[in-house]
Amino acid sequence: MGIEPFGAFLKKTNFMDIFKKIKTFFSEVKSELKKVNWPTKKDTIRDTFTVIGVSVVLAAFLGGVDFLITALLREFVM
Repeated sequence: MGIEPFGAFLKKTNFMDIFKKIKTFFSEVKSELKKVNWPTKKDTIRDTFTVIGVSVVLAAFLGGVDFLITALLREFVM
């Protein structure tokens, strides 16, 4: 038993079945997207500012740590 060549797959495959499966797939995707609990505009704005705020605080902290380590290395190593 092995992997069959792509040509053999094409001979056995009914192309109408492929299009039917693609249509079914997209109709199922559409159905699932209707079930999604999308965030409100207010939630999205709040979450966006939260991410920006945390990023700024983390960047400031890491910048401070980097500055401190650089200063210590200059003082004691160089």
